[in-house]
Amino acid sequence: MRWLVTGGGGMLAADVQDRIAVMGDPVLALTRAELDLCDERAVRDFVGAYRPRVVVNCAAWTAVDAAETHEDEALAVNGHAVATLADACLRAGSRLVHVSTDYVFDGQGRLPYREDDRPRPVNAYGRTKLAGELAAAGHYVVRTAWLYGANGPNFVKTMIRLAAERDTVGVVDDQRGQPTWTADLAAHLVTLAQSDLPPGIYHGASAGETTWYGFAREIFTLLGADPDRVRPIGTADYPLPARRPACSLLARTKGEPMRHWREALHAAWPVLATKEGRQCSPA
Repeated sequence: MRWLVTGGGGMLAADVQDRIAVMGDPVLALTRAELDLCDERAVRDFVGAYRPRVVVNCAAWTAVDAAETHEDEALAVNGHAVATLADACLRAGSRLVHVSTDYVFDGQGRLPYREDDRPRPVNAYGRTKLAGELAAAGHYVVRTAWLYGANGPNFVKTMIRLAAERDTVGVVDDQRGQPTWTADLAAHLVTLAQSDLPPGIYHGASAGETTWYGFAREIFTLLGADPDRVRPIGTADYPLPARRPACSLLARTKGEPMRHWREALHAAWPVLATKEGRQCSPA
């Protein structure tokens, strides 16, 4: 089975490529410089010529706050480019797996959102990602949340750095979510692409839930640092341009469940710590 991974320079794409390579299938991961999804003709020509069996779209505008003042640019990547890619896949007979986000929901509920719940984004990033979901209708759309991994900037790496630089760190404790290791998500995406499940919307986030504060405390514990150095703060104490959903939990009603976020973080830790030049906790 021949695979194409777009957004090849990103954190998730690296793990998707690694997962496919282990299976021995041919895989081509392209960066934006190699294939700009905003170039409609280039996308149609390349997909039509290469004819991958599966395309995993990891390309995205992920700068949540910058999208508030650059929504048109974010929409070009997260919405219009997805429409082009979806059409090219349809013409080439390729199966498209498109990655979306928990930020398509407003976060006002208390219960995890189901795949068929009505999206209602509260920021520009969420609106552009919802546009991508609509553009990919008829293909596979996988919503995920709070990603971290070895191959890009993320919350875990930030906490490792801050633990070395500061005596205490204030972290938001009134936003609930599911930290998700990109290696686990990559496995989920590849499995879904090979399955007999019908196209549609799926949720791909770790089981369980926590807050950014709870997540940070677990990271400090793994560092062998005192978790009480992490101080809880409210969203209002850390204002950002883009509004964040207070509860962006994703219920999983289709397919196999993913493991608990804490178990995944512990499994990922040796790789993450090595990348950051840190030692694992003796515990």
